[in-house]
Amino acid sequence: MGSVYPPLRLKKDEDRRLRAGHLWVFSNEVDTAATPLDDFTPGAVVEIQAAGGRVLGTGYVNPHSLICARMVSRDARHPLSASLLVHRIQVALSLRERVFRVPYYRLIYGESDGMPGLVVDRFGDTLVVQLSTAGAEAMADDVIGALEKVVRPTAILLRNDIPLRKLEDLELYTRVVLGDIPERVTLEENGVAFEAPLAAGQKTGWYYDHRDNRARLGRYVAGRRVLDVFSYIGAWGVQAAVAGAAEVVCVDSSAAALELAHANAARNAVADRVRTLEGDAFAALRSLRDDGQRFDVVIVDPPAFVKRRKDIREGTEAYRRLNELALRVLAKDGILVSASCSYHLPRDELRKLLQRAARHIDRNLTVLEQGGQGPDHPVHPAIPETEYLKAFICRVLPA
Repeated sequence: MGSVYPPLRLKKDEDRRLRAGHLWVFSNEVDTAATPLDDFTPGAVVEIQAAGGRVLGTGYVNPHSLICARMVSRDARHPLSASLLVHRIQVALSLRERVFRVPYYRLIYGESDGMPGLVVDRFGDTLVVQLSTAGAEAMADDVIGALEKVVRPTAILLRNDIPLRKLEDLELYTRVVLGDIPERVTLEENGVAFEAPLAAGQKTGWYYDHRDNRARLGRYVAGRRVLDVFSYIGAWGVQAAVAGAAEVVCVDSSAAALELAHANAARNAVADRVRTLEGDAFAALRSLRDDGQRFDVVIVDPPAFVKRRKDIREGTEAYRRLNELALRVLAKDGILVSASCSYHLPRDELRKLLQRAARHIDRNLTVLEQGGQGPDHPVHPAIPETEYLKAFICRVLPA
């Protein structure tokens, strides 16, 4: 019995990457003579075939995107469907419930959870959903239905205002699809309570990926003076204060974010040890340096400076300048926590960059700990792009 889905045929030998475990099909890998891309509607479900017609699995297509198709199922008995989404969400939920004591985590992490184009962050009974591809957008109703069936949330917010959607010719929007979304939602991380803005916050409102790295920070801050650069709403800084830091300064360019950092400090009874500094991170670091300010621990967790391959040179230089400035406000025998969420900046390159910055100002730097994204951001071994987060905890001494 033939498939109910139209075929997407690959050129000869272009199935090797898929057979090795990858999930993406690029437009130049498609046999457009056999299956013209222009014949497909963006988001349509297709049967992906090797050159000879052998079925590789089912997925969805977008003829207008460089990544023109994404595999979702390799099992002919269980093609891409609403019921498959329910099953995949159940599998993803089982991992999170095994690992985390409280329901605050990334529930769905795209390809790594077998659902390309879909990200879901959980804040208790509230879910924030991002659909970054035409295929995920086409199945939005099925995704929402599956989430309701498996998780039974009271509220769901679509935060489809992310730049990735532009690569798929999708509109940007934010929409409440279930219940009422509060201006702020409560969450817990490493035993510390926070409020985060959902509709008006960065990304989904919170960055769960650094949870384990922030937990590592606790052993270095007791009785110390801490500087948290690019603090957002205080995830690093407030946790440092709760771990016993004597003083924490949170730096961010957003007054609204710093207002929430204050609120989160108060929520955890550490407001007397947390203060904020509004401004550009580079300018703030230069000002602190010029004022002779020194901190025992400096955290730099910037946004991605290298968003695309063509940004590597300029972005790498930005990371170097940032970390050199951070080192210049670090006290003798200080701790530098340096992170990057740029996939295109490899871990080894960040480590070398830190070493160059330290030597440039005649400091000795050693790496004490390394971290990455937590288990709610699992890495797909065939898809390097799913591993993006790097963090180094370094001891810095005079030469």
